[in-house]
Parts: sequence; C-alpha cells; structure tokens
Amino acid sequence: MKNTVKYWFGPLFHLFFPRCCAVCGASLIEGEDTICTRCNIDMPRTNYHKMKDNPVERMFWGKFPLERATSFFFYRKGSDFRQVLHQLKYGGQKEIGAIMGRYMASELQASDFFHGVDVIIPIPLHKKKQQIREWISRGIMAVTGIPVDTEAIIRRKNTETQTQKSALERWENVDGIFELHRSEYLAGKHILIVDDVLTTGATTVACASR
Repeated sequence: MKNTVKYWFGPLFHLFFPRCCAVCGASLIEGEDTICTRCNIDMPRTNYHKMKDNPVERMFWGKFPLERATSFFFYRKGSDFRQVLHQLKYGGQKEIGAIMGRYMASELQASDFFHGVDVIIPIPLHKKKQQIREWISRGIMAVTGIPVDTEAIIRRKNTETQTQKSALERWENVDGIFELHRSEYLAGKHILIVDDVLTTGATTVACASR
C-alpha cells in the first residue's frame, strides 16, 4: 500500500515541491538524488584514494599511526559545489550528508579503501550542533556495512569556528577538546575517522590522538 501511494502521489508532490540539484538548482529526474548527473560528472574529485602517499596522507605523516587517507572533492572558493557544504552545514539539510557518504563510499570501495576497517568514528561536534559528520558516516555504513560508533570519543567542550583562524590558531583551538571513552572497545581496532572539511587537519589529529 505504501509503495502504491508513493507511485501515484510522488509525481504530484514533486510538481509542487520539486527536487532540485544542490549544486546547480536544476530539477532532479527519476533516479537522481541531491546532485544531478551533469554536476556529478563535473564534481572536482580529488581521486586521492587511487594515489599512494597522496597529499592528505602526507598531511598526517608522523602525527598518528595511519594506513590510508583521502578527501572526496576539492572545495574551491567560488565553486558551485560549495553549495553542497553550505546546505549541509548551514541549510539544515543534514540528510545530504548521508547521500554524499553513500556516493563517496561507492566510489572508494572499488579501491579497497575500506579493507580491514572495523569501525567508523565521526569526529564529534558539540551536542548543541547538528551531527553532520555522523550523517556522512551513516551513509558510508549503508554501503560498506561497517558500524558507526558515536560514543567512544566525545567532545569535552565547544570551540570557536575554525573558518577565519590561522593554522596555528586552529591547532590551539582544538587542543584537548576530545575525550576517549570505552578505550577497551577500541583497543586493536582499525578505525576510520570521518570529518566534513579538511584544511590543516588539526581537528582530525586532535581526535586521532585520543
């Protein structure tokens, strides 16, 4: 019955509330989700997951034990793709995080990027903020089947936005903000840490160092 209702009334609903591409604003067609096919093709992917010793991995060398690291796409000032992040972080459309997580996981899975990973830990935000990274992580889990843990590491305090800070100020801003819980659960596990935006890597290092 539910599928029948969706079949008959879905097109009518979209007539009054059209589904639009988060990047270009064009109406999405059947089979497209969040991003239209053209924008998906044009997305400025890094493809770092295909490169050994890529720039993201080098960023973390010597800071904590690391197997692999990557970023999905480049965030360039003035790019239309900034709309994805803007709607995710400031537009209240956190479900976009799960969809982007599925997109990313589907592409990375072919390269064995997730091989041996036991658990996914989204870098925790303060409880007053939306758990954007958790939604991205759950999108990855939907494709890979790797469980998400949101309780093993908690954020002890809220911090000022990193956006306008220098590299040094970013490191100082995140010093000591995370606290490890249930350390016995994580012992010996291969952990995938998920963040939404990577600039200096300060937040990732602060979380991984716990």
